Amino acid sequence: MSKKNQAKGRSDGLVAENRRSRRDYAVEDTLEAGIMLVGSEVKSLREGKANIAEAYVSPEDGGLYLINADIPIYNAANRFNHEPKRKRKLLVSKRELAKLTQGVDRAGRTIVPLKLYFNERGLAKLLIGLATGRKSHDKRDVEAKRDWQRQKARILKES
Repeated sequence: MSKKNQAKGRSDGLVAENRRSRRDYAVEDTLEAGIMLVGSEVKSLREGKANIAEAYVSPEDGGLYLINADIPIYNAANRFNHEPKRKRKLLVSKRELAKLTQGVDRAGRTIVPLKLYFNERGLAKLLIGLATGRKSHDKRDVEAKRDWQRQKARILKES
């Protein structure tokens, strides 16, 4: 991958990651979606500036939209800049859209953004997950299991 197709300072092209999503939700299925962006947004992403921690994905008007994702303005774009928290359309096939919408409507699941990155071809992609929300006691159980696995690995490594 050429240097131009990567986010600044990252060898894998990762721009932003929603780390809390794996804690707050039990992610059952993931999907890679394209994003409709304007030029100044792409420039800002190439600088490695974005925040998807507060963002969510919503099926509206026959499509999927990324809402509340923060891509800061690109200073060099001047008057041709974008709105930092605007609604951005996600590009998925009709079949994938139907599957995700069905999961949200019937099963009461949520679509959460997991990672925002540039792929091998230099296109901005968003990894989204169909997830079920966790209760606070479930979160504690998951953390306890993770800690136990970590301790077990440490003990096995020492012996």
